[in-house]
Amino acid sequence: MKQIITAITLALTMTANVQAQDNTWEQTTPSEKAAIDAKYLVGAVPEKDGRVVFETTIKVPGKSRAQLFDEMQKLMTAMTKAPEQLENSNISTTEPENGLVVGAYQEWLVFKNKPLILDRTRLYYNLVAECNDGEVHLSMNRIFYIYDEERTPLTYKAEEWITDRYGLNKKQNKLARVSGKFRKKTIDRKDYLFSTIEKQLKK
Repeated sequence: MKQIITAITLALTMTANVQAQDNTWEQTTPSEKAAIDAKYLVGAVPEKDGRVVFETTIKVPGKSRAQLFDEMQKLMTAMTKAPEQLENSNISTTEPENGLVVGAYQEWLVFKNKPLILDRTRLYYNLVAECNDGEVHLSMNRIFYIYDEERTPLTYKAEEWITDRYGLNKKQNKLARVSGKFRKKTIDRKDYLFSTIEKQLKK
């Protein structure tokens, strides 16, 4: 029970922490912003067989496949209850015998939230955890967005919107004017999820 409560508490803090990072970014100078943006440039959005797939392998020596499966199932279930999640976020697949957990997430990705200005998109993605003895292979895929719902809803697939071809300018030295904000926020979200899960598993 204590582990479940810890996982839920961790998931519920995700939005606040990401928003705090955004506020810090807005207070930086133009030159500092340019340096920060460098991490979002060429190669930051990997493609695998024509699909955008973010991947990492988390090494957790001493923990069995069964232990890691149990921890990932609890953590990914808790994530579905986080404030930014929409009603259809759920755990779509669990295979204890194979150490597999798949979550289908639908959440708000906020670009700007100020008085009279709310710029956000619905972000959809799958989070896949493949657990083995001593490690978890984590991937984020099937990413797409629904944007500008209040006026004319637009649907964008990650492959056609945030890759190097679409998410950067022609010289590929800056984020694209519109799709660049989707690229940046998606990378930020991926980084936060992967690092948070790694910290939780290594406790």
